[in-house]
Amino acid sequence: MPRLTKASIVAKVIRVPGELIASQEMFNGDAGRAFVADLPRRAAEFLQRWRLRVDGPSLHGVCALVLPVRRADGTPAALKLQLLDAESEGEPLALRVWDGEGAVRLLEHDEATCTLLLERLDQARMLTHLPDTREAVLVIAELLARLTSVPAPAGMRRLGDVVRAMLEQVPRALERIPDPADRRLMEDCAAAVREVVSEPGDRLLHWDLHFGNVLGADRAPWLAIDPKPLAGDPGFDLLPSIHNRYDPAETGWRFDALTHVLGLDRERARAWTLGRVLQNCLWEIKDGRPLEAVQLEIGRRLRG
Repeated sequence: MPRLTKASIVAKVIRVPGELIASQEMFNGDAGRAFVADLPRRAAEFLQRWRLRVDGPSLHGVCALVLPVRRADGTPAALKLQLLDAESEGEPLALRVWDGEGAVRLLEHDEATCTLLLERLDQARMLTHLPDTREAVLVIAELLARLTSVPAPAGMRRLGDVVRAMLEQVPRALERIPDPADRRLMEDCAAAVREVVSEPGDRLLHWDLHFGNVLGADRAPWLAIDPKPLAGDPGFDLLPSIHNRYDPAETGWRFDALTHVLGLDRERARAWTLGRVLQNCLWEIKDGRPLEAVQLEIGRRLRG
């Protein structure tokens, strides 16, 4: 009879969803496959190290497996297992800076693997489910106002570096856009971001605060999760909440509401939002996908 290891026992308890396996293969190739294969062993290691027990079915996003757990004293928590990369490495540092103010609280962190133990939020109370999209946008605005009120810590990726690398990609990317109107829009987005790149800002940005990354909690109505932090201008954080459940007629209202609550200069915020449209389009071109119609529509409406 084969010997039962801690990892084999955990493998019977946790389920690695097919969607997570597919996304890891798509975005991370061999590294993603190795990460998925190692998940049972890694889960067993941190369940033992941090004296946790599994307390429900596993959850997942595009990049991480999350296990509902309880700590030794019975406190509910969430064990987040993810691949260490350029996006995830800043997450624990940002969560420590925010210290639960507008974001999920970090309880434990393993630097070598970027495995996190987080306070457990209410997965059933996701901002995506809020019927009123205007209310949802205002929730995002209030969270962003709190999150971006603090300067980014030393060592965080810088928006200026990200944008300069983007602008270097623009000439070759334009050659791959067949539609002249779309090509002109990308040129205009690049021109807008060139106007502000010399002052990229120093605030701590979430970079991915869409409706699905906001959950309810006992201690606060809404808290942000899954930051991909940057140091930069808060205007670069607006696009996800304009894009979610998109209504073209609401573009102006959403942009005005966000800039008002955050107290941003509208023209600078417009330029940084167009820069975010440019970034998303560059990603699509790099991956060989057609430009997304919603991104293009938002860009046209903000360009004016």
